[in-house]
Amino acid sequence: MFVLNIFLLALTVVGARTAPGTLLRRGSTDIQKPVFAHFIAGNAAGMSLSEWQGDISMAQQAHIDGFAMNIASQDPNTDNVLRTAFSAAETTGFKLFLSFDYLATGSWDKNAVIQKINQYSSSSSYFKQNGRPLVNTFEGVQNTGDWAEIKANTGAYFVPDWSSLGPAGIQSHLNVIDGALSWAAWPNGASDMTTDQDTAYLNALGSKTYMMPASPWFYTNLPNYNKNWVWRGDDLWYDRWQQILQKSPSMVMILTWNDYGESHYVGPIHESGIPQGAGAYVNNMPHESWLSFLPFYIDAYKSANGTLLATSSPAGNNGTEKISYWYRRNPGNSGFDGGTTGNTASQGQVTLPPQNVLQDKVFFTILISRPSSVSVQIGNNTETTLSAPTAGISHFNVPFGGQTGAVMIRIKRNGQIVASATGPEITPAVGLINWNAYVGSSDS
Repeated sequence: MFVLNIFLLALTVVGARTAPGTLLRRGSTDIQKPVFAHFIAGNAAGMSLSEWQGDISMAQQAHIDGFAMNIASQDPNTDNVLRTAFSAAETTGFKLFLSFDYLATGSWDKNAVIQKINQYSSSSSYFKQNGRPLVNTFEGVQNTGDWAEIKANTGAYFVPDWSSLGPAGIQSHLNVIDGALSWAAWPNGASDMTTDQDTAYLNALGSKTYMMPASPWFYTNLPNYNKNWVWRGDDLWYDRWQQILQKSPSMVMILTWNDYGESHYVGPIHESGIPQGAGAYVNNMPHESWLSFLPFYIDAYKSANGTLLATSSPAGNNGTEKISYWYRRNPGNSGFDGGTTGNTASQGQVTLPPQNVLQDKVFFTILISRPSSVSVQIGNNTETTLSAPTAGISHFNVPFGGQTGAVMIRIKRNGQIVASATGPEITPAVGLINWNAYVGSSDS
C-alpha cells in the first residue's frame, strides 16, 4: 500500500484556492509547469467538432492544459484535423501545439515544418512558452540539422523527443534545443519504474526545459507494424505521479490521450480512430477513469511546494470519496498469449513471457476523508480487507490468482459502505489473452 496524505500536506499551501470544478482560463504566458497529453492526429480524422469539444472538456476537467498534436508527414487529413481541433480549443482556453512525427510516415521536410508552425501558431489556443510557440517531435534524429533554420523562421520554443540519442546524445544539441521530452515512460521487464532516466535528462539539460513523461500502460499487437509486446503498467500510473512530484520537472507529457494501438490512451475511445487490428483489445476496454485522480496529482505538481491543494479533499470534491481501479480481465496463464513478449527485441531488450511482466492483480486508488477499511471481492470468493489508516489518497493492489468473477471494491467506515465500485468479470481467456487493462471508478 502507498499513502499520500493530502490533508496534512495541504495545510502548508498558502494562497487562493480554485473552487472544485472551476476551469482556469489562463493566458499562454500564465501557465506554470504545464501538463500536456500527446494526441495522435492520425486517429482523429473521423472526429466531429462536438466530439472534439467533448474531449477538450474532459481534459480540462482533469486539469490537463493542452494537447500535443502528433502529425505525420504524409497524412492527407492533417489540416482538416488541426482546423477542427483549433476551432474547438479557441472557445475554451485550452491549448494545442504541434508535435512532428518523423517515424510514422517518414521524415518532415524543413520547409513544410516552417509552414505548419507559422500557419497555426497565430491561433489564440496555440501554447506559447516565453512568448514563443512550443514545438516538439517524435524522434527525427536524422534531421537535427534542420532546426536552427526552422527556429530562425518560426521563433519556435523547441523541446524534441530525441530519445534514441539518450540523455548523453542530447547534450551535443544543447545549442539548438530549448529542452527535451523523454519517451522513457515504461520500465524494463519485470521491474517497477525508476527515475534514473529522468535524473539523467535533468543533469544533461541543466537549466533547459525537461518534459517528463507519464503513462499508465503499454500493450500493442499490430502485426502490420511488426509490434507485439507489453511493458509493465500495473501500479505505474500512481507511481509515476509520485515520481513527478519528487522530480518537479518544467513540464509533463501524458502518453497518451488516444493511442489506442499501444493501449496507453486515457481519453475516450472513438471507434473511427482505432487502428486496424487493435479493436480486439481496445473495444469495451475504457480508460477514462485514469483521469479521476489527475486534478489532485496535477494540482500537487503545480503547487510551489509540491503538495496537494486543499481541493483534493472529499470536502473539496463535492463530498464524494473516490475509487479508481484497473486490472486485466484475463489471467496471464489462461488462453493463448498471442506471441506477445514482455519487452521487445526491436529496441535491444531481453524478452520474457508477458505474464512475468504484468501481474495478475487488481490495482486501485482511493480518496478518503477519514481512516477506513477497504475490501476487494472477486466473484463469490472470500473478500480481502485492507486498512487505509490515513485520510487522503492511498493506493493498493490485490492479487487475483485463480479467482474469477466480477470485481467489487468497497470503502467502509463504522460498519457502513461510504463508496463502492464494481468492475466486469475476470474470466479465463477463450483463445487470445487480452493484455490491455479495464479501467473504472466509483464515478462511472
